[in-house]
Amino acid sequence: MKGLLLVFLGGGLGSALRYWIGTWLNSSGQPLPWGTFVVNVLGSFLIGLVLGFAAKNENLSTNTILLMATGFCGGFTTFSALASENLHLLKTGAYGPFLGYSLGSLLIGIIAVWLGLLLSKGL
Repeated sequence: MKGLLLVFLGGGLGSALRYWIGTWLNSSGQPLPWGTFVVNVLGSFLIGLVLGFAAKNENLSTNTILLMATGFCGGFTTFSALASENLHLLKTGAYGPFLGYSLGSLLIGIIAVWLGLLLSKGL
């Protein structure tokens, strides 16, 4: 039960921060949903850091991992929003932005996880 509450708390905090960043960055009238893009990259980097520290130090408790990786990062990152926004780009014929947004989110997200793991292991 404690684990469920930690995921709930972390997820709520992550979701609230995602909402704030999305509202702030997506309101600029840009053709791409930069708020979602930034959140996905930051969330990927953060989960890399958390999991990297957990693997390196083996002193992060299961509860900390549940709170931060499963809860906060799970609530913070927005893959379902990414998919919905990509569908909208396709439906509106914005094929260039769709391609850039899709590939950029995936590739930069993967690189961000790798950098987070690399940085956490080097500290």
